[in-house]
Amino acid sequence: MIPSVSAAPDAPIPLPGAGVHGMRAVLLVATLTLAVLSYQLNATMITPVLPQIAAELGESIDHVSGISSLFFLSGGIAGIVLARWSDFIGRKRCLMVVLAILVAGTLLCVAAPNLPVLLAGRLLQGCSSAAFQITYLLLKEMLRADLFGLSLGVITAVNGGVGGVDGYLGGLLAGRFGFRAVFAAILLIGAVAIIAAALQLPRDEPVERGERMDWPGAGALSILLACISFFVSDGAQAGWLSGRALVWLGGAALALAAFAWVEGRRAVPLVAIPYLRSRQCWPMLLTTMLTLAGVFAVINFTVVLLSQDRMVGYGLDSATSALRYLSPAAFIGVLSAPLAGWLADRVGWLRVMRGGLGGSVLLLIAIALRIDDPLVVLAATALLGLTYNGLALTTLNGLGVLLSPKDAPAALPGLNGAAFGLGANLGIAVVAPFAAAGTVSGYSTALTISCGITLGAFLASLFITRQAEA
Repeated sequence: MIPSVSAAPDAPIPLPGAGVHGMRAVLLVATLTLAVLSYQLNATMITPVLPQIAAELGESIDHVSGISSLFFLSGGIAGIVLARWSDFIGRKRCLMVVLAILVAGTLLCVAAPNLPVLLAGRLLQGCSSAAFQITYLLLKEMLRADLFGLSLGVITAVNGGVGGVDGYLGGLLAGRFGFRAVFAAILLIGAVAIIAAALQLPRDEPVERGERMDWPGAGALSILLACISFFVSDGAQAGWLSGRALVWLGGAALALAAFAWVEGRRAVPLVAIPYLRSRQCWPMLLTTMLTLAGVFAVINFTVVLLSQDRMVGYGLDSATSALRYLSPAAFIGVLSAPLAGWLADRVGWLRVMRGGLGGSVLLLIAIALRIDDPLVVLAATALLGLTYNGLALTTLNGLGVLLSPKDAPAALPGLNGAAFGLGANLGIAVVAPFAAAGTVSGYSTALTISCGITLGAFLASLFITRQAEA
């Protein structure tokens, strides 16, 4: 038998039970928001100051790019491993460990005398990605049922930063006090998050009582994700059939075989193989990966390059480009994500997700067809804040919790988090050779590919089933 899911995503929400509500719910959500914000600011505040970090440390921008790539790679692995570990040691205890690792990594970044130390700190900071998965589980397990969707939307809104303002503030801090001031600000928020979590989160019991974490399976899966990530990055730079790319692909194949062998022999596996084959799992992960690969690359890469291209694009400077084509979508996403969760609880999570994906496909088509019209592109990217940042991302996170097996509730949220990072990396890698050409046909081809990938995400979502299958 395939493990049963915890709830049918399109079933009516249960009647309110004895879960946390009222002011206690507000304090709980505020505490968890601080926890995930500590991670998210490490992405949104640091990215704009990478050139300054390179200048202050005397490094090339190519070397400094590892500050972001290693951070997200670490986050993808930790999101699976540490979130699943919370099934064995309890959510609060695991979240406290995650935040402590974040603070330790941030201290390293503040004091880093050189790039290697800074990269070590970023690896530790990336582990705090698990705060998102643990937070989603805590919302499901502690809140009154009718508050889950709305609260998850609030947390998801943080996933895009603070409405686009955080990147701007990061630039101001770095410009006046140096890049270490940005890490110092993040350190302060992380410290407050630890104190709030210690005071506000009740101690909970592990789901897997008396069992041991599957560390061999976690190790094999971590190697698999790392090999896939390096295959994508090296394949995009050196060619998909280059020697380096093929080595990483071979490593991924070996790690996958090792993972399947280990999981088939564990009494309590990291992720049960039968569940991976179920229609609660593989279509969900494929939908998430393709959604990020399709839309993220458009908003955060292709349109950014197009808007700053002085030859065939709109000729904007970087600040104006971000203000016009990044901030509106982020701001609308912050406003719409809580409403998306509220709506999903009432009309169905799958329906809202498919609606968001369908709307995103139409908006991407509009961008691809009217690439020469800055106003159309501006309006379409802003509306992606509703369809993608709001509807799609909120429901993808929610379904990761609702479709996870009862006996391993952290399994799918962790895998889903890794699919987010892998999809974003893959999407940019696929379209980069076309968009970077700096021609109208190159931008059009990149956008057409993204449209096709996002349509694939919508089609994959049709395979997600609402109930467990035998």
